Amino acid sequence: MLRSQASQGPTRAAIVGAVVAALATLPGLGVGTLWDNSETAYGEVAREILLSHNWIVMHLNGVPYFVQPPLYFWAGAAFSLLFGHPTAFALRLPSALATIALAALTGYAVARQAGSRVGAYAAVILSTCLMQTVIGRLAIMDALLDVAVAMTVFWWFRGLETGRDRYHVYGWIAAGGGFLAKGLVAPAVALLVVVPYYLWNRRCEPTSFPSARALIVGLLAFVVIAVPWPLALIVHYRLFPLEKLIGEYTIGRYTGVVENQSGPVWYYVPVIILGFFPWIAFLPMAVVNAVAQLRNRVSQDRQVARLVRLSIVWIVMPLLFFSFARTKLPNYVALEFPALAVLTALYFEAVVRSARTRSAVISAAIVPVTIGALALAIWLFTRNNRLTGEVALAVPPLLGMAVAIFAGSLLTALLVARPSRARAAPYALAFAAVVGADVLAVTVLPHAEAFKPVPRLAAVIERNRNPGDVVAISGVSGGNALLFYTQPVVRVLAPPGGSDPQNDGMDPRAVICDASRAWVVVPATRAMQDPTYGRERRVVAVDRKAALLLYDGPNCR
Repeated sequence: MLRSQASQGPTRAAIVGAVVAALATLPGLGVGTLWDNSETAYGEVAREILLSHNWIVMHLNGVPYFVQPPLYFWAGAAFSLLFGHPTAFALRLPSALATIALAALTGYAVARQAGSRVGAYAAVILSTCLMQTVIGRLAIMDALLDVAVAMTVFWWFRGLETGRDRYHVYGWIAAGGGFLAKGLVAPAVALLVVVPYYLWNRRCEPTSFPSARALIVGLLAFVVIAVPWPLALIVHYRLFPLEKLIGEYTIGRYTGVVENQSGPVWYYVPVIILGFFPWIAFLPMAVVNAVAQLRNRVSQDRQVARLVRLSIVWIVMPLLFFSFARTKLPNYVALEFPALAVLTALYFEAVVRSARTRSAVISAAIVPVTIGALALAIWLFTRNNRLTGEVALAVPPLLGMAVAIFAGSLLTALLVARPSRARAAPYALAFAAVVGADVLAVTVLPHAEAFKPVPRLAAVIERNRNPGDVVAISGVSGGNALLFYTQPVVRVLAPPGGSDPQNDGMDPRAVICDASRAWVVVPATRAMQDPTYGRERRVVAVDRKAALLLYDGPNCR
């Protein structure tokens, strides 16, 4: 009976986390077209699995693609088969489900260490921070990486705590899944967290090191999961895929700048501040509370102290690791947000237990002040500027979202101020964050479609193209969107008279002259200026700053 009751707490926390994460990610998940550049590129790779019937060698624009491992593409292709078509919903669903799983996992693991209330707090906080709601709604592989890293860390943490070999093996299995999600960064980051934690924790109390059997079995499990796919590529292409995957796009991203994605060493500080909104207001006091818990040796709960040490290492080590990488993207540090949520959850638990609410009231008051200032800025901006119709339509929902979060944060401050009601405070702010995220997804993002002309021009091409027609783009962003919403292959052309066609794109004269007909997306300002190359050229459509040209008539070769 006692064992059954003990297991119910983590299960309840996991359910709460999963439900809140689902509410924050699923509504409006399929609204609108995919975002260029990453969503359309990754969605196209998944789509070309179905077009080529090849689940081993990924393709993009008909060319073998070795930049990323296949797990997301497999999931995207599988859901596309399930729903009958590679829609935005089908391709974003793997990220949403991974985000839901991450919330449930965090809630369960934390509740097992610190109680069901702390576990539920951690899962709810993680599910409703801005970074998680964004990543959970995008057709990218980062959500799969984040849940794999969290599973690896939590399982290895449990193995070090209990000394049971099976938990170390479970961790290596999760690391294998992480490798298939995004390569060697998954086991590398997990080790970067768990090894320093082990060294720190054993200075404070006896800590079980994994046995040789656990290491051997775990590594074998990792190899069985991670190695078959790259081995199949080696059979077809020798070592070239590994040179691209590991050499250029893993090690190369760390030691060099890829695709101009660079930043200063402090790049991730504002990312964390914005990404952990609205809970960032409580993080400073959460860190103070964590340090106080570690220093209080007299009444220290050992299980909670271990969780605090793990969370601190989980925040610091990946942050340092990615800060010194040459290539930087905001989503890289998303894998440490479970640790931020844990420290914040422990702080709310301390507030509830001690009934000392002053610091929490001050922190909670920061959120409505910030949101109020944001709403005022939106109102003043709309009053003083002449907006386009599309932007003007999005302003009321934005103000509604700001009002929802403002009301929720104000209610949070009021609840925290009353010790008898303080335990409900995190749920009030989480509810407001969920409402804000769903309002944004359902009512604001559809207005962004007006600013994405390429999918609409692609629809014109698909309605009117003939077999053998060539599709191309020149001087307009959105090449991956044109590819996803038409059919491979899409040519990228250099501008007319380009100085270096090899680097700028293909020679437009050669492509247009060799085609029976050529559909070319160009900037609207070039619609009547581009050469005809001796063929008939007409402007089929103009959409915002992009134009669709059709080259027809006699072949100019």
